[in-house]
Amino acid sequence: QVQVEESGGGLVQAGGSLRLSCRASGSIISFSDMHWYRQAPGKEREWVASIVGGGITRYAESVKGRFTISIDRYLRTVNLKLDSLKPEDTALYYCRMGQRYWGQGTQVTVYPGEWGQGTQVTVSP
Repeated sequence: QVQVEESGGGLVQAGGSLRLSCRASGSIISFSDMHWYRQAPGKEREWVASIVGGGITRYAESVKGRFTISIDRYLRTVNLKLDSLKPEDTALYYCRMGQRYWGQGTQVTVYPGEWGQGTQVTVSP
């Protein structure tokens, strides 16, 4: 049994950075390939980045030069550093370990630079 869990998502202003992590646990030895995908509301899931064969990295054109994928094989962790974030990077980010083990996703929300972060208002009855 293999479990995959992402972490590190959050709310960030445009131009900011986040670092996502994905850790595998359970009855595994190692994975030769690890990947990140994302899915924005109302859109298909799209591939973002991969690291294969011990360190070869590939990126989607939309994130090339801004995102960096890396691994820690000992910790069975794959990371994705997101820099120079744009509102169009807002999505649920998924990790895939090997060919079939997916996580549940971690939400990344990028708000425009001229906006504030917002403040929650709750009115009780």
